[in-house]
Amino acid sequence: MAYNPDKQLKLFYSVGEVARMVGVSESLLRFWETEFPNIKPHRAGRGVRQYTEDDIKEVRLVYQLVKERGMTLQGARDALKRGRKGVEKHTAVIDRLRAVYEELQAISKELDNMGSTTQQTA
Repeated sequence: MAYNPDKQLKLFYSVGEVARMVGVSESLLRFWETEFPNIKPHRAGRGVRQYTEDDIKEVRLVYQLVKERGMTLQGARDALKRGRKGVEKHTAVIDRLRAVYEELQAISKELDNMGSTTQQTA
């Protein structure tokens, strides 16, 4: 299931849920918490991490800079300090393009299924 930033389904997400949303390991998320001060999930009983929508946005920004743009951790920290708005806007555009791409893939698959059904009845 793709992450949809326009829907708030829950107040808190577990580290596992966030890892799946973003496509990274739980250990990488925990490491990024130590490297990026803006990623600071709430700690529930027994130290269980609870990520908010804002925490997930921060994780996605870091992911976009480090994994997609290939920046070093220091480079990502510097980019966020210099121009957070630009990074957020770029990330939002990428997210929207991914959503459109997924939708187009679903339409294409549906059309392929319709075509094979039409050929079977002919």
